Amino acid sequence: MRPKSSAAKPASKPRVAAKLGNQVRIIGGMWKRTKLKVVDAAGLRPTPDRVRETLFNWLGQDLQGLRCLDAFAGTGALGFEAASRGAAHVTMVEQESQLVDQLKRTQTQLDAQAVSIQRGDGLAALRHAAAGSLHLIFLDPPFASNLWEGALTAARKAIAPNGQVYLEAPVAWGAEALAALGWSLHRHLKAGAVHAHVLRPLAAQSQATAAMAITDHAPASPSLAQPAGAQP
Repeated sequence: MRPKSSAAKPASKPRVAAKLGNQVRIIGGMWKRTKLKVVDAAGLRPTPDRVRETLFNWLGQDLQGLRCLDAFAGTGALGFEAASRGAAHVTMVEQESQLVDQLKRTQTQLDAQAVSIQRGDGLAALRHAAAGSLHLIFLDPPFASNLWEGALTAARKAIAPNGQVYLEAPVAWGAEALAALGWSLHRHLKAGAVHAHVLRPLAAQSQATAAMAITDHAPASPSLAQPAGAQP
């Protein structure tokens, strides 16, 4: 230990709001194997490499021409992965300022010209998106939040008829709860505490039929059981 001194102490340095700790890597595309720095921030939970690899096998390796929204961007791993695979444009929305700053540093590092970064509310961004304007939406809100139903409702309006949504949640969403919000389950994967879903929009007629079949009028909520018809 250093000896104590009666001399005046120098002014302390300002505290750093967040540290750069772990890293995630881009799985495929033009930035394949590039490591991205991750801010050590409370509640931040990057989508695991295994889940992202499986997800983009489901979505397709080539995303040329797709317009994407990463509504709760966090580390940006999902949005930058989409851009790496040729997406025409990826909008990333994040509320925490230190995460936004790191997203912008990563954007500069990659020279990711197809990416735009906004500080703001992901749910509001979904609600303000033009109807049918997006081909791929990533929904990975904080697990401590209760944003899934609102996000899925807003995403249903914003998604193109042939579009898809990636939904990450702490529980599996059942087919009935999804149908009530206008979605069909295409794929499902459980990895540790993460349930990963790929959803497709139901046609208006199919959604009306599904709604009529639901006899329980309680608000739609996720099922703790694996969804019926889920595919590994």
